[in-house]
Amino acid sequence: MLFRFLRRLISEVSPWLLLKAAYLWVFKGMLAVRAYRRRVARGELFPPFLFLALTDNCNLRCHGCWIQRRGQPRELRPEQIDRLIDEGKRKRSYFYTLLGGEPLMYPDLWSIPERHPDCYFQVISNGMFFDEPTAARIRRLGNVTPLVSLDGREAENDRRRGEGVYAEAIAGMERLRRQRVLFGVATTVTGENIEEVMSDDYVTELIDRGAMYLWFYVFRPVGPDPSPELCVGREGMLRVRQRLLELRRRHPIIIIDTYWNARGEAVCPAALGLGFHIGPAGDIEPCPPLSFAREHIGDHGGALFETINNSHYLRRFQRFVNERTRGCVILERPDELIEFLRDSQARDTSGRDAYAELAASERRTSHHLPGEEVPEDYWVYRFLKRQLFFGMGGYG
Repeated sequence: MLFRFLRRLISEVSPWLLLKAAYLWVFKGMLAVRAYRRRVARGELFPPFLFLALTDNCNLRCHGCWIQRRGQPRELRPEQIDRLIDEGKRKRSYFYTLLGGEPLMYPDLWSIPERHPDCYFQVISNGMFFDEPTAARIRRLGNVTPLVSLDGREAENDRRRGEGVYAEAIAGMERLRRQRVLFGVATTVTGENIEEVMSDDYVTELIDRGAMYLWFYVFRPVGPDPSPELCVGREGMLRVRQRLLELRRRHPIIIIDTYWNARGEAVCPAALGLGFHIGPAGDIEPCPPLSFAREHIGDHGGALFETINNSHYLRRFQRFVNERTRGCVILERPDELIEFLRDSQARDTSGRDAYAELAASERRTSHHLPGEEVPEDYWVYRFLKRQLFFGMGGYG
């Protein structure tokens, strides 16, 4: 797999983009994780990377999505974004995931990587706005990797995301491929699409379309349309884990999960302080689907390290999770989670009634499968999960 993947990289991606990714994403990512580990040893709290939700504006209304805009879209201001990134760089954090909503609907999105050429940006998009000028601009920038959301082939994807979305996303991926851009695909695994998206044929199809990495997420029933029928059960979760290992050995593409370390043990990145989510109004939240906050990026005069490091809420959240599970408390303990949030006097930052949604949730299976852990069996992924960062192993 490794040599076939390297051959793909060299032949399909611009050498300029490969060099930028190797330095800004891989090398600086390793430095970020080492700095993070030193902070942990000192008892400090600050992540090696951040999610920045630039806007809650979106052109889609996907089943199970936690984003809902009411009235004027909320958006982070350019000066807020610059301050966040500058604060992160002072702590050797150089990797930022830009999301929404739909981040390509954020005004002048591409000026962010232009203003911060020493950082690397992953842009999570539905793929419908990658026209030819945009694809060409991404190539010129060099420090951006698009991550296109696809939840299966056309029928499966469009059932969740809307008619015609798959075709437009595929067209956008083709434009990125022609520009020799380094891009990936994000796929949410549900109880309905698990066999399709974990199949060899699906992975091969994405390889043929130019994707260099495939990032699997597991569905969480949150938002105004939680769609609990899409949840993955315990047997399905074991199937996901086993298939990940099989696919990694067979296919020349990097297959990422955000759920298990090299030993096969479940991981909650927020509980380890590996990454927090900055909402479109500037609220500091544990993770993207958990829209509750006590702190704001404007606290302490905008000193982000001071705000996060001194956050009793984020530190208590870590203890709350670690005392109960290695997995996802949204799925496993929604009843206890809502008590914790209320006791913490956390603000609902969703723009909906997330407290009521959480109160209506039932306990479900997450990726924590005690006694049934499946360790990584391929040395490449054991190394990646121990040396790099989120999705690849900051939790190694």
